[in-house]
Amino acid sequence: MNDWRPTAPVEALRLRARLYALLRAHFAEQGVLEVETPILSQAGNTDPNIESFALEFSGPAGAGGRRRWLRTSPEFPLKRLLAAGVGDCYELGRVFRNGEAGRRHNPEFTMLEWYRVGWDHLRLMEETCTLVRRAMALVGRDCSVRTLSYRTLYREHLGLDPLTAEVGDLRAALGDVEIDPDGLDRDDWLDLLMTHRIQPRFASDAIHVIHDYPASQCALARVRREDPPVAERFELYLGPLELANGYHELADAAEQGARFAADGVRRRARGAAVPETDTRLLDALDGGFPGCAGVAMGIERLLMAMCGTDAIADVLAFPFDRA
Repeated sequence: MNDWRPTAPVEALRLRARLYALLRAHFAEQGVLEVETPILSQAGNTDPNIESFALEFSGPAGAGGRRRWLRTSPEFPLKRLLAAGVGDCYELGRVFRNGEAGRRHNPEFTMLEWYRVGWDHLRLMEETCTLVRRAMALVGRDCSVRTLSYRTLYREHLGLDPLTAEVGDLRAALGDVEIDPDGLDRDDWLDLLMTHRIQPRFASDAIHVIHDYPASQCALARVRREDPPVAERFELYLGPLELANGYHELADAAEQGARFAADGVRRRARGAAVPETDTRLLDALDGGFPGCAGVAMGIERLLMAMCGTDAIADVLAFPFDRA
Protein backbone atom coordinates (compact mmCIF):
# COMPACT_ATOMS: atom_id res chain seq x y z
CA MET A 1 0.00 0.00 0.00
CA ASN A 2 1.38 3.40 -1.02
CA ASP A 3 -1.50 5.58 0.14
CA TRP A 4 0.68 6.95 2.93
CA ARG A 5 2.51 9.01 0.31
CA PRO A 6 1.54 12.61 -0.55
CA THR A 7 -0.34 13.12 -3.80
CA ALA A 8 1.29 16.48 -4.56
CA PRO A 9 4.89 16.51 -5.82
CA VAL A 10 7.47 18.29 -3.69
CA GLU A 11 7.65 21.07 -6.31
CA ALA A 12 3.96 21.87 -5.72
CA LEU A 13 4.49 22.04 -1.96
CA ARG A 14 7.41 24.44 -2.46
CA LEU A 15 5.29 26.53 -4.81
CA ARG A 16 2.59 26.80 -2.14
CA ALA A 17 5.17 28.17 0.29
CA ARG A 18 6.35 30.71 -2.30
CA LEU A 19 2.75 31.74 -2.94
CA TYR A 20 2.12 32.29 0.78
CA ALA A 21 5.24 34.44 0.98
CA LEU A 22 4.08 36.52 -1.99
CA LEU A 23 0.61 37.05 -0.51
CA ARG A 24 1.93 38.05 2.89
CA ALA A 25 4.48 40.40 1.31
CA HIS A 26 1.74 42.07 -0.74
CA PHE A 27 -0.45 42.72 2.28
CA ALA A 28 2.49 43.86 4.40
CA GLU A 29 3.37 46.38 1.69
CA GLN A 30 -0.24 47.58 1.65
CA GLY A 31 -0.58 47.82 5.44
CA VAL A 32 -3.24 45.11 5.62
CA LEU A 33 -3.17 43.32 8.97
CA GLU A 34 -2.96 39.52 9.17
CA VAL A 35 -5.33 38.13 11.83
CA GLU A 36 -6.56 34.77 13.10
CA THR A 37 -10.17 33.98 13.96
CA PRO A 38 -11.93 30.88 15.37
CA ILE A 39 -12.24 27.72 13.30
CA LEU A 40 -15.03 26.41 15.56
CA SER A 41 -18.07 28.65 16.08
CA GLN A 42 -21.43 28.49 17.83
CA ALA A 43 -23.13 29.78 14.66
CA GLY A 44 -22.72 28.38 11.16
CA ASN A 45 -23.11 29.34 7.52
CA THR A 46 -26.77 29.54 6.49
CA ASP A 47 -26.12 29.53 2.72
CA PRO A 48 -28.46 26.84 1.29
CA ASN A 49 -25.75 25.70 -1.16
CA ILE A 50 -23.04 25.13 1.45
CA GLU A 51 -23.03 22.40 4.09
CA SER A 52 -21.07 22.74 7.32
CA PHE A 53 -19.47 20.09 9.51
CA ALA A 54 -20.99 20.00 13.01
CA LEU A 55 -19.18 18.88 16.18
CA GLU A 56 -20.29 18.32 19.77
CA PHE A 57 -18.37 19.96 22.63
CA SER A 58 -18.15 17.76 25.77
CA GLY A 59 -16.70 20.30 28.21
CA PRO A 60 -18.31 22.50 30.87
CA ALA A 61 -21.77 23.89 30.08
CA GLY A 62 -20.53 27.35 31.04
CA ALA A 63 -18.26 27.40 27.98
CA GLY A 64 -21.25 27.97 25.72
CA GLY A 65 -23.31 25.94 23.30
CA ARG A 66 -22.32 22.32 22.81
CA ARG A 67 -22.92 22.17 19.08
CA ARG A 68 -20.10 23.88 17.19
CA TRP A 69 -19.64 24.38 13.48
CA LEU A 70 -16.39 24.18 11.53
CA ARG A 71 -16.10 27.39 9.57
CA THR A 72 -16.79 27.44 5.84
CA SER A 73 -15.01 30.81 5.70
CA PRO A 74 -13.68 33.33 8.25
CA GLU A 75 -16.14 35.96 7.01
CA PHE A 76 -18.30 36.48 10.09
CA PRO A 77 -15.53 36.93 12.70
CA LEU A 78 -13.50 39.09 10.29
CA LYS A 79 -16.49 41.40 9.98
CA ARG A 80 -16.74 41.59 13.76
CA LEU A 81 -13.11 42.74 13.81
CA LEU A 82 -13.89 45.36 11.16
CA ALA A 83 -16.77 46.66 13.27
CA ALA A 84 -14.37 46.87 16.23
CA GLY A 85 -12.10 49.18 14.22
CA VAL A 86 -9.24 46.86 13.19
CA GLY A 87 -9.16 48.32 9.68
CA ASP A 88 -7.95 46.54 6.54
CA CYS A 89 -7.31 42.89 7.43
CA TYR A 90 -6.90 39.40 6.00
CA GLU A 91 -6.75 35.78 7.06
CA LEU A 92 -5.04 32.86 5.34
CA GLY A 93 -6.21 29.55 6.76
CA ARG A 94 -8.12 26.31 6.53
CA VAL A 95 -11.88 26.11 6.00
CA PHE A 96 -14.23 23.13 5.77
CA ARG A 97 -17.24 22.24 3.61
CA ASN A 98 -19.14 19.03 4.08
CA GLY A 99 -19.88 16.89 1.03
CA GLU A 100 -17.57 18.78 -1.33
CA ALA A 101 -15.25 16.03 -2.54
CA GLY A 102 -14.17 15.30 -6.09
CA ARG A 103 -11.55 16.05 -8.71
CA ARG A 104 -11.71 19.82 -8.06
CA HIS A 105 -13.00 19.78 -4.48
CA ASN A 106 -11.67 18.75 -1.07
CA PRO A 107 -13.72 19.07 2.14
CA GLU A 108 -10.75 20.79 3.81
CA PHE A 109 -8.98 23.54 1.89
CA THR A 110 -7.20 26.87 2.29
CA MET A 111 -8.91 30.21 1.85
CA LEU A 112 -7.50 33.71 1.63
CA GLU A 113 -10.05 36.32 2.66
CA TRP A 114 -9.43 40.05 2.94
CA TYR A 115 -11.29 43.32 3.48
CA ARG A 116 -10.62 46.87 2.38
CA VAL A 117 -12.29 49.70 4.30
CA GLY A 118 -13.72 52.48 2.14
CA TRP A 119 -13.54 50.40 -1.05
CA ASP A 120 -16.35 49.10 -3.25
CA HIS A 121 -16.36 45.82 -5.18
CA LEU A 122 -15.10 47.45 -8.37
CA ARG A 123 -11.91 48.69 -6.73
CA LEU A 124 -11.35 45.36 -4.99
CA MET A 125 -11.68 43.57 -8.34
CA GLU A 126 -8.56 45.38 -9.51
CA GLU A 127 -6.48 44.29 -6.51
CA THR A 128 -7.70 40.71 -6.85
CA CYS A 129 -6.60 40.64 -10.48
CA THR A 130 -3.22 42.08 -9.51
CA LEU A 131 -2.66 39.35 -6.92
CA VAL A 132 -3.62 36.57 -9.32
CA ARG A 133 -1.31 37.91 -12.02
CA ARG A 134 1.55 38.22 -9.53
CA ALA A 135 0.94 34.61 -8.48
CA MET A 136 1.01 33.41 -12.08
CA ALA A 137 4.27 35.31 -12.61
CA LEU A 138 5.86 32.95 -10.07
CA VAL A 139 5.57 30.23 -12.72
CA GLY A 140 6.50 32.49 -15.62
CA ARG A 141 2.98 33.02 -16.93
CA ASP A 142 0.80 36.06 -17.57
CA CYS A 143 -2.93 36.34 -18.15
CA SER A 144 -5.20 38.64 -20.07
CA VAL A 145 -7.97 40.28 -18.05
CA ARG A 146 -11.53 40.87 -19.13
CA THR A 147 -14.09 42.55 -16.89
CA LEU A 148 -17.78 42.39 -17.74
CA SER A 149 -21.17 42.32 -16.08
CA TYR A 150 -23.08 39.11 -15.39
CA ARG A 151 -25.77 40.33 -17.77
CA THR A 152 -23.30 40.96 -20.60
CA LEU A 153 -21.66 37.55 -20.07
CA TYR A 154 -24.91 35.62 -20.54
CA ARG A 155 -25.98 37.74 -23.48
CA GLU A 156 -22.67 37.13 -25.25
CA HIS A 157 -22.45 33.39 -24.61
CA LEU A 158 -26.09 32.34 -24.65
CA GLY A 159 -28.05 35.16 -26.26
CA LEU A 160 -30.37 35.61 -23.29
CA ASP A 161 -30.82 38.13 -20.50
CA PRO A 162 -30.18 36.36 -17.17
CA LEU A 163 -31.99 39.06 -15.22
CA THR A 164 -35.30 38.78 -17.10
CA ALA A 165 -35.38 35.44 -18.98
CA GLU A 166 -38.09 32.93 -18.09
CA VAL A 167 -37.10 29.66 -16.42
CA GLY A 168 -38.17 27.75 -19.51
CA ASP A 169 -35.71 29.72 -21.63
CA LEU A 170 -32.92 29.02 -19.13
CA ARG A 171 -33.69 25.28 -19.22
CA ALA A 172 -33.74 25.30 -23.02
CA ALA A 173 -30.34 27.04 -23.15
CA LEU A 174 -28.84 24.13 -21.20
CA GLY A 175 -29.40 21.97 -24.27
CA ASP A 176 -28.79 18.24 -23.99
CA VAL A 177 -27.28 18.33 -20.49
CA GLU A 178 -29.31 15.83 -18.45
CA ILE A 179 -30.45 17.40 -15.16
CA ASP A 180 -33.20 16.32 -12.77
CA PRO A 181 -35.30 19.51 -12.59
CA ASP A 182 -37.07 18.58 -9.37
CA GLY A 183 -36.66 21.32 -6.77
CA LEU A 184 -34.50 23.58 -8.95
CA ASP A 185 -35.22 27.30 -8.87
CA ARG A 186 -34.28 30.10 -11.25
CA ASP A 187 -30.86 30.67 -9.68
CA ASP A 188 -30.07 26.96 -9.87
CA TRP A 189 -30.66 27.05 -13.64
CA LEU A 190 -28.46 30.13 -13.98
CA ASP A 191 -25.70 28.36 -12.05
CA LEU A 192 -26.00 25.29 -14.26
CA LEU A 193 -25.64 27.46 -17.35
CA MET A 194 -22.50 28.98 -15.88
CA THR A 195 -20.86 25.66 -15.01
CA HIS A 196 -21.94 23.71 -18.12
CA ARG A 197 -22.16 26.28 -20.91
CA ILE A 198 -20.03 29.30 -20.02
CA GLN A 199 -17.07 28.36 -17.79
CA PRO A 200 -15.78 25.60 -20.11
CA ARG A 201 -15.35 28.22 -22.86
CA PHE A 202 -12.96 30.39 -20.84
CA ALA A 203 -9.40 30.23 -22.21
CA SER A 204 -6.83 28.87 -19.75
CA ASP A 205 -4.67 32.02 -19.94
CA ALA A 206 -7.56 34.46 -19.43
CA ILE A 207 -8.92 36.05 -16.25
CA HIS A 208 -12.64 36.85 -16.38
CA VAL A 209 -14.05 39.12 -13.69
CA ILE A 210 -17.84 38.98 -13.63
CA HIS A 211 -19.67 41.64 -11.62
CA ASP A 212 -23.19 42.85 -10.74
CA TYR A 213 -25.03 39.57 -10.14
CA PRO A 214 -28.81 39.06 -9.96
CA ALA A 215 -30.19 40.50 -6.72
CA SER A 216 -31.45 37.00 -5.83
CA GLN A 217 -27.78 35.93 -5.57
CA CYS A 218 -26.77 38.78 -3.27
CA ALA A 219 -25.60 36.61 -0.32
CA LEU A 220 -23.88 39.22 1.91
CA ALA A 221 -23.51 41.91 -0.74
CA ARG A 222 -25.28 45.23 -1.13
CA VAL A 223 -28.07 45.45 -3.68
CA ARG A 224 -28.15 48.39 -6.07
CA ARG A 225 -31.72 49.50 -6.65
CA GLU A 226 -32.08 49.76 -10.39
CA ASP A 227 -34.41 48.04 -12.85
CA PRO A 228 -33.86 45.16 -12.43
CA PRO A 229 -31.82 45.41 -9.20
CA VAL A 230 -28.34 43.86 -9.05
CA ALA A 231 -26.06 42.66 -6.28
CA GLU A 232 -22.72 44.45 -5.95
CA ARG A 233 -20.84 41.18 -6.10
CA PHE A 234 -18.09 39.77 -8.31
CA GLU A 235 -16.49 36.44 -9.14
CA LEU A 236 -13.07 35.93 -10.69
CA TYR A 237 -12.30 33.02 -13.01
CA LEU A 238 -8.87 31.96 -14.25
CA GLY A 239 -9.58 29.78 -17.23
CA PRO A 240 -12.56 27.60 -16.25
CA LEU A 241 -11.65 27.67 -12.54
CA GLU A 242 -13.62 29.92 -10.21
CA LEU A 243 -11.01 31.45 -7.88
CA ALA A 244 -12.64 34.26 -5.93
CA ASN A 245 -15.98 35.65 -4.78
CA GLY A 246 -16.23 39.23 -3.52
CA TYR A 247 -18.81 41.73 -2.28
CA HIS A 248 -19.40 45.38 -1.63
CA GLU A 249 -20.39 44.36 1.87
CA LEU A 250 -23.89 44.76 3.26
CA ALA A 251 -23.87 46.90 6.42
CA ASP A 252 -27.59 46.73 7.28
CA ALA A 253 -28.21 44.36 10.22
CA ALA A 254 -31.97 44.15 9.65
CA GLU A 255 -31.54 43.26 5.99
CA GLN A 256 -28.85 40.72 6.79
CA GLY A 257 -31.05 39.14 9.45
CA ALA A 258 -33.88 38.85 6.92
CA ARG A 259 -31.53 37.13 4.47
CA PHE A 260 -30.43 34.67 7.15
CA ALA A 261 -34.09 33.90 7.88
CA ALA A 262 -34.82 33.36 4.18
CA ASP A 263 -31.83 30.98 3.99
CA GLY A 264 -33.31 29.03 6.89
CA VAL A 265 -36.64 28.65 5.07
CA ARG A 266 -34.89 27.28 1.98
CA ARG A 267 -32.76 24.91 4.03
CA ARG A 268 -35.78 23.53 5.89
CA ALA A 269 -37.61 23.01 2.60
CA ARG A 270 -34.66 20.92 1.41
CA GLY A 271 -34.51 18.96 4.64
CA ALA A 272 -31.08 20.39 5.49
CA ALA A 273 -29.81 21.32 8.95
CA VAL A 274 -30.24 24.98 9.89
CA PRO A 275 -27.22 26.32 11.79
CA GLU A 276 -27.74 28.83 14.56
CA THR A 277 -27.85 32.40 13.27
CA ASP A 278 -24.77 34.46 14.06
CA THR A 279 -26.39 37.16 16.18
CA ARG A 280 -22.95 38.51 17.12
CA LEU A 281 -22.40 39.38 13.46
CA LEU A 282 -25.76 41.16 13.35
CA ASP A 283 -24.82 43.09 16.50
CA ALA A 284 -21.50 44.02 14.88
CA LEU A 285 -23.30 45.34 11.79
CA ASP A 286 -25.46 47.42 14.13
CA GLY A 287 -22.45 48.57 16.13
CA GLY A 288 -20.70 50.69 13.51
CA PHE A 289 -19.68 48.42 10.65
CA PRO A 290 -17.61 50.44 8.14
CA GLY A 291 -18.25 50.70 4.43
CA CYS A 292 -15.96 48.12 2.85
CA ALA A 293 -15.45 45.42 0.25
CA GLY A 294 -14.25 41.88 0.88
CA VAL A 295 -13.24 38.86 -1.15
CA ALA A 296 -12.47 35.19 -0.55
CA MET A 297 -10.06 33.25 -2.77
CA GLY A 298 -9.49 29.50 -2.92
CA ILE A 299 -5.75 28.86 -2.65
CA GLU A 300 -5.87 25.32 -4.04
CA ARG A 301 -7.75 26.57 -7.11
CA LEU A 302 -5.07 29.19 -7.69
CA LEU A 303 -2.32 26.59 -7.26
CA MET A 304 -4.11 24.29 -9.70
CA ALA A 305 -4.01 27.05 -12.30
CA MET A 306 -0.35 27.76 -11.53
CA CYS A 307 0.54 24.08 -11.90
CA GLY A 308 -1.62 23.53 -14.97
CA THR A 309 -3.75 20.76 -13.44
CA ASP A 310 -7.47 20.25 -12.95
CA ALA A 311 -6.95 17.80 -10.05
CA ILE A 312 -6.91 19.32 -6.56
CA ALA A 313 -4.97 16.29 -5.26
CA ASP A 314 -1.99 17.51 -7.30
CA VAL A 315 -1.60 20.55 -5.01
CA LEU A 316 -2.49 18.94 -1.66
CA ALA A 317 -0.02 16.96 0.40
CA PHE A 318 -2.77 14.65 1.68
CA PRO A 319 -6.30 15.00 0.25
CA PHE A 320 -9.40 13.83 2.08
CA ASP A 321 -9.05 10.15 1.16
CA ARG A 322 -5.49 10.07 2.55
CA ALA A 323 -5.96 12.34 5.55
